[in-house]
Amino acid sequence: MKTLPRSNFIAVLAGVALALYAQVSAAPLLQQPNAAGAAARYVPGEVLVKFKPAAFAQERTASIAALGHTVLAHLDQPGWMHVKIGTDQTVETALAAYRSDPNVESAQPNYIYHAAVAVSPNDPSYGQLWAFKNTGPAQIVGTFLPNHGTAGDDMNIELAWGRNITDCSSVVVAVVDSGVNYNQEDLAANMWVAPGFPKHGSDFVDNDLDPMDLNGHGTHVAGIIGAVGNNGLGTTGVCWTASIMAVRVLDATGSGDDVTIMKGVNFAVANGAKVINMSLGGGGFSQVLSDAITTAQNSGVVVVVAAGNGDAIGIGVNNDVTPTYPCNFTQSNLICVAALDPNFALASFSNFGATSVDVGAPGTNILSTFAGTTAKGPFDSLTTWAISGGWTHVVSPSLNNFLVDPAPFTVAKYVANLSDTATNGFDTSAVDGVVLNFSAAINLANSGDSFVVGAGPNGGDPFAGGPLTGSIPGPFHGPTPGAVTFLPLDISPCGRHANCVIGFKLATGPSTLGDFGIGITGFSIDTLTLTTSTYQVDTGTSMATPMVAGLAAMLRAFNGPQFTFADTVNAIKNGGRPLAALAGKTTTGKAVDVMSSLAFIAPPTGLSATVQ
Repeated sequence: MKTLPRSNFIAVLAGVALALYAQVSAAPLLQQPNAAGAAARYVPGEVLVKFKPAAFAQERTASIAALGHTVLAHLDQPGWMHVKIGTDQTVETALAAYRSDPNVESAQPNYIYHAAVAVSPNDPSYGQLWAFKNTGPAQIVGTFLPNHGTAGDDMNIELAWGRNITDCSSVVVAVVDSGVNYNQEDLAANMWVAPGFPKHGSDFVDNDLDPMDLNGHGTHVAGIIGAVGNNGLGTTGVCWTASIMAVRVLDATGSGDDVTIMKGVNFAVANGAKVINMSLGGGGFSQVLSDAITTAQNSGVVVVVAAGNGDAIGIGVNNDVTPTYPCNFTQSNLICVAALDPNFALASFSNFGATSVDVGAPGTNILSTFAGTTAKGPFDSLTTWAISGGWTHVVSPSLNNFLVDPAPFTVAKYVANLSDTATNGFDTSAVDGVVLNFSAAINLANSGDSFVVGAGPNGGDPFAGGPLTGSIPGPFHGPTPGAVTFLPLDISPCGRHANCVIGFKLATGPSTLGDFGIGITGFSIDTLTLTTSTYQVDTGTSMATPMVAGLAAMLRAFNGPQFTFADTVNAIKNGGRPLAALAGKTTTGKAVDVMSSLAFIAPPTGLSATVQ
C-alpha cells in the first residue's frame, strides 16, 4: 500500500494540479514560398529589380546577363524591371546577387496577394465557435453567459484561413494534460505519428505508451488546437491540419504532480515538439518543473500555460500577489494566458497579473471535442455498505446520511488496535474512466493510526495496496473538529469490470488519545465512457491556453523552421489587439489576434525587401 502524505492525499487528489481552469494589418505577410501550411507568398522564378539612376543601360544589361537572367518587361514604375531568373536558381540566391551589385538600388520577390476573403469551414457546429467568429448574443451557447457576447470580439482568424493558412502539421504540438482520445472523429487524422509510439504519445500516469484520456480535459484542449477543419464533422481547431502529441500527466481526477509533469515536458521536447500546451496550474514554485521549461527553452520550444481559475469561490486573483505555477515562471519561451468572455472582457474567474500573465484569449463557453460521455453516480449509496467493527450508519435530520466510525459522530471515541472496514461493490463494466468521490471528516489521534481508502477491480481486496489504495496516517486533524474535506481518487482500473469493490478502513495502533474517528459524509462514483463523437462546452483558462498554443503552431508552420521561439512569442504578444479590459492586467494589455500576429512576422534573414 502506498502511504500518501496528508498534503498529497488532500491537495493532489483534490485536483489542485489542474486549472480547469480583431483588426487586420495592412503589412504584407512575408514568408518563404515553401513554408508548410501556407500558399506561396511570391512567384517562383521571378524577381523585381530597380537599378540606380546612374547605372548606364549597358551596365544594367550586363548585370542581368551575368546571372543568366532575362528581362520580361520594363515596368511602368520608373526604374523597375521584371526579371526571369535561371531555372537552376532560387529567388533567394537571385535576390542576394542583385543586392550585392553596386548598380542595383533595390530588389524584391514578385509578391502574390489575395483578396481578403474570410473563410468559414463547413464543420456543422462551427456556428457555435464564437472564439473564431463572434456574431453576437444569439450565438453563445453554454452556462457562462455574461451579456451573451459582442459581434466581432473574436480571434480574427477567418481571414488567415481565407489565405489558406490552415495547415500546422509541420509543427508538433504536445498536449501535456490528461491525455487525448486519439480515436475521436475530429482528432484522429491530426494525431502525431512517430515510430515506436503507436498511440501517438506517452502516459506518465500509468507509465505506458497509451495516453488515452480518461478525464476529458486533454481531449477538449486538443480539439481547440487542432480539431480537423472543413471536414463536415463537429468543430474545427485553430489549425485545420495539425500534429498533436498526446502526453498524459494528469489522471482521471485531473490531478498530477511535479514528477509526471516534468517527465511529460521532457518527453515532448525530446521527441520534437515545438509547442507545448499546459492547461494546468497550482502548487508553489517547483525547481524541477522550472528546469524542464528551461530545457524546452534551450531546445527552441514555446510553452503556453494557463493563468488559473481564481480562488476557492471562483473569483480571479492577481498572480503577481499570489503566484500560480507554471504561469509565474519567467522563462522567455513561456506565454501565460488569461481568459476572455464573449464580450472580450476579462472573465470573472480568470487570474491576471501585470507582470506574470501575458495575453488574453477566448476561454468561456468553448465548444470542442471531448473524450466521451460522463455520468455522476448517486450520493445515497452509503446505506448499502457491508460493515465490520465500529462502522455504522447514522441517519438523522441534522446529519443526513453518514457512514461513521465510531458513533455517535464527534462524541464517541475510537479505541486501540482496530481494523474496521466498510465495503461496497459496484458494476463498472460498461465504463472506462472511474473516479471515486467522497467527503470525509478525518480525525486521527496517534502516529500508529490511519485512514485507508481503496478499490479492488473484479471483486478484489480494496485494501491490498497498489495504485488504487491510499492512506492518511495519523496524527491528523482537520482545520476544525468535524471539518469535511472532499477527496477524489482515480480508480479507473475498475473500468470494464463487473464488480469493483470500494472500501474504507479505520486502523488504530496500540495506544489512543481517544479522538473521534472518521465520518464519511458523501459518496459518489463519476464515470467516463469513451466515444468517438462527443463534443462539449467548457469554460476556463484551460480553454484560452490552447487558443494561443494553436496560434503558436500556426505562426511557426507559416514562417518555416527558421522562425524561433522568441520570434513566435514576440509575434503573439506584439501582434495582439490592445484591449482596455486587459490594461494593467497583463504584460501586454492585449488579446490575441491571428491576422495581426501573422502580419507581425519579420522577413526571414536575407529576404528584406522594399514593398510598394
